[in-house]
Amino acid sequence: MIMTDITNYKLNHSMLRIKDPSASVAFYERLGMSVLQKFQFPEYKLELYFLAYDSPKSVSHGKHASDREGVIELSYDYSVGDTHEENQHPKGFGHICLSVDNVQSACRELSNAGYKSQEILQDGSAFIFDPDEYRVKLISQNSIHESGNGTDIQSYKMNHTMLHIKDKDVSLKFYQDVLGMTLEYTSTSPDALFDSYLLGYGSLVAYDNVHGSDSRRKREGLLKLTWNRESEKKQGVVYDNGNKGTEGFGHICVSVDDIVAACKRFEEMGVSWQKQLMDGPFRIAFIYDPDEYLIEIIQNESFKPAGHEI
Repeated sequence: MIMTDITNYKLNHSMLRIKDPSASVAFYERLGMSVLQKFQFPEYKLELYFLAYDSPKSVSHGKHASDREGVIELSYDYSVGDTHEENQHPKGFGHICLSVDNVQSACRELSNAGYKSQEILQDGSAFIFDPDEYRVKLISQNSIHESGNGTDIQSYKMNHTMLHIKDKDVSLKFYQDVLGMTLEYTSTSPDALFDSYLLGYGSLVAYDNVHGSDSRRKREGLLKLTWNRESEKKQGVVYDNGNKGTEGFGHICVSVDDIVAACKRFEEMGVSWQKQLMDGPFRIAFIYDPDEYLIEIIQNESFKPAGHEI
């Protein structure tokens, strides 16, 4: 019997559409990321760039791109005009988040390089903007009362991707029961009328035992769901999933140990499909979450080959 073990799943990457590969790759390389893979599909007028932290200090140093968390996929369509950063109404995708050793020094160096940033917030975090105006949040791996003037980009981590959700109960059930994630942390903001939920694969308790308390700031591959209270009372789809005529956020991606068995399990759980596994030459699948965000399912190639028919 073909089996799949959700404890082997990884939140592999988040995909963003871009309009200038040179500018976007340079920005993320400035943040310490490396291009792991580049694919060109001239017949589809498409280029894909997969970037992640890969220094000797990195969590996934030397691993295959599918056997990682915290990867960013940049997708360039030759015909794209302007990208839509989706930070205006209706908000869907919120931001990606990097944890760094020193937020102030990181912001200063990026500003000196000509990139736009916002003032550092009271909680010690800050937002910078990539060339397509996607928001990149910087949080500190350490105390918010930082000292020193330097920053080591080899210590940075791609911590989480944030999505706005309509109904917290429905979304939390989906990500925990269907995708097998664990709710790691809940943040309640009574004055701001929103709550946030941080989910991931693996045990945060076990990670704390190795990396110290509050180690969620030092992790990669987390998903942050932000719920504006009473949004569940609104009719229909509330948030833009990035794939309805806009050129912005595309999807998140989960890598699995056995994609055939995983897709069979998803089918048994009644998921909504955008692409079934055997459709087309690529052995990947896409499912929808409750807010119609796309989730790509790929084979973790440390377990077995992907089996694409190309």
